[in-house]
Amino acid sequence: MIGNEAVVPAKLDKATRNADRTRSLILEAATQEFAELGLAGARVEKIAEKAGTNKRMLYYYFNSKDELFIAVMERAYFSIREAEKELHMHDQTPIEAIRSLVSFTWNYFLEHPEFMGLLNTENAHGGVHVKNSESTALNMPLIDMIGEVLHRGQQESIFRAGVDPVQLYISIASLTYFYLSNKHTLSTIFSRDLMSSKAKVERLHHMLDVILGYLVIN
Repeated sequence: MIGNEAVVPAKLDKATRNADRTRSLILEAATQEFAELGLAGARVEKIAEKAGTNKRMLYYYFNSKDELFIAVMERAYFSIREAEKELHMHDQTPIEAIRSLVSFTWNYFLEHPEFMGLLNTENAHGGVHVKNSESTALNMPLIDMIGEVLHRGQQESIFRAGVDPVQLYISIASLTYFYLSNKHTLSTIFSRDLMSSKAKVERLHHMLDVILGYLVIN
C-alpha cells in the first residue's frame, strides 16, 4: 500500500510536467507563427507540428485558434511585465528609474521582434482578444510603478507635475515601436541604415533626451 502511494504521486507529477512542457511548446510555436503570419495566416497544423504534437492535443489545451492567440498574448504581456520588475525602479532615483525604463523598453523590443508582430496582429483585429484576456491586470502594476516614480520626482522637485503615467509609457513605447516597425521604409527613404550599431545607440540617446527633456524641470 505504501509502495503504491509513493508511485501514484510520482506518475501524476510526471504527467503534470509533461503537460506543462507540451503547453509551453505549443505557446512558443504559436507565438512565432502568429507574429510572422498573423492570426489569419497562421495554421493550427503548422503550430502543432512545430510543437512536436498534433491538432487533437493542441485543441485539448486550447479550445480554439482564438483561445490560443489569447493565451499567446497573455504570455507575451506577462513576459515583458515580469522582466520590467527586475528593473527595481523603486530602488533607483527618479531620473535613474526613467532612464532604466526607456533603455529596457528599447532593448526588449530589439530582442523580441515577435512582440511587435503580435501587437500588429491584435491591433489589426481591433484588440478583441486582449479584451477577453487578463492583460489589463497584468499591465496595471507597471503603470502604478511609473506613477510612484513620477510622484517621487515631483516631491523632490525634479519632475514636472501633472504627468499621466499611462501617457508617459505610451510615449516611451511609441518612440521604440514606430522606429523599429518602420525600420525598412525609414532606412530607405532617408538613405540611412537605422539598424546599424551606431544608429541604434544614437536612437536610444535620442529617446532618453526626449523623455527626460520633457520630465525634468530645468
